[in-house]
Amino acid sequence: MKKYFFILLFSIAFIADAQVFYRRSEFGAAVGGANYFGDLNTNIGFKYFRYSGGVFYKYNFTHYIALRIGGNYAHVGYSDKFSNNIYQKQRNLDFKSNIFEFGVMADFNFFQYTIGDYDHRFTPYVTLGASMFYYDPYTTLDGKNYFLRPQGTEGQNIDDYKDRRYKNYAFSFPIGAGIKLWLSKGLTMSFEIVNRYTTTDYLDDVSTTYVGKENFVDNTPSPYPSPASQLQDRSPEVSDTPIGIKGRQRGVSTTKDHFMLFQLGLSFRLPTYRCPDNLR
Repeated sequence: MKKYFFILLFSIAFIADAQVFYRRSEFGAAVGGANYFGDLNTNIGFKYFRYSGGVFYKYNFTHYIALRIGGNYAHVGYSDKFSNNIYQKQRNLDFKSNIFEFGVMADFNFFQYTIGDYDHRFTPYVTLGASMFYYDPYTTLDGKNYFLRPQGTEGQNIDDYKDRRYKNYAFSFPIGAGIKLWLSKGLTMSFEIVNRYTTTDYLDDVSTTYVGKENFVDNTPSPYPSPASQLQDRSPEVSDTPIGIKGRQRGVSTTKDHFMLFQLGLSFRLPTYRCPDNLR
């Protein structure tokens, strides 16, 4: 009698477990690296990739299409010292920046992806969307950090160059690809590489031309040069011949800066014991 009782309990547990479905809503977090491309990193180098992390909410409309809303933090930067270009080495500029991003992205799976189905537990996907992000480039001089936008390194604080002024926020258009795998119950692991094409050329605080050292005169007066004067042209630190002459190229304004995140993510869906609408 006891044997049949345990068989009955096992059967009920098996049937109950077989009836577990998962909600369309998905919650997750991701960590990984970040890299910047622009006027300093002109050769798409990865010598200064740093860290990133984020959280997201995703809604799965079908087995193939999902929409996610999320936020990311990334630390980016670069230096002319990493370049093989002689002019860039003499230019000697560098920057770092913390980026805070919020955006919406759509995922499109190549294969049917179904939680709990071993035959459809893996798929590559592409993703694209739009986001807004905050950034504030800074650098270090004599052991002290200086935010570059207030310094007006390209003459932004001078009326004759006010068209070069920029905000510390911009928009980006992420596009990339990834793979994801169902691990267990409602848990999914993913890895993706997504590039962010931005609407700013000042992610690195470099874009146009030098305005000349004469436009950075310290009116205090002070026996020492102002930080802005030193930061707008850092070639004297590595060369006896400064290159920061008015009108000389400092950056390339014809292309915008962009940054890339490559992240490993974990997400989960809560179970439901009510049969959901069939995903297609």
